[in-house]
Amino acid sequence: MAILGTLSEGGPMEISLSDDEVIELRALLDQALRDLSSEIADTDNAEFRRSLRARRERLEAIYQDLLV
Repeated sequence: MAILGTLSEGGPMEISLSDDEVIELRALLDQALRDLSSEIADTDNAEFRRSLRARRERLEAIYQDLLV
């Protein structure tokens, strides 16, 4: 599987992953998303909560790309 994206400099990026690597990355993202949900619920600081939600959205997008 190849994942396309952009580098911080704006250039294109492609990552090739084996099936086993995709499975591992999905598992890591799944755990990170669950941890973020708990952290968001426990956070009182509104700005920090917004940044955590934005991070969760980015990770969810990557997770969805891995399901294709």
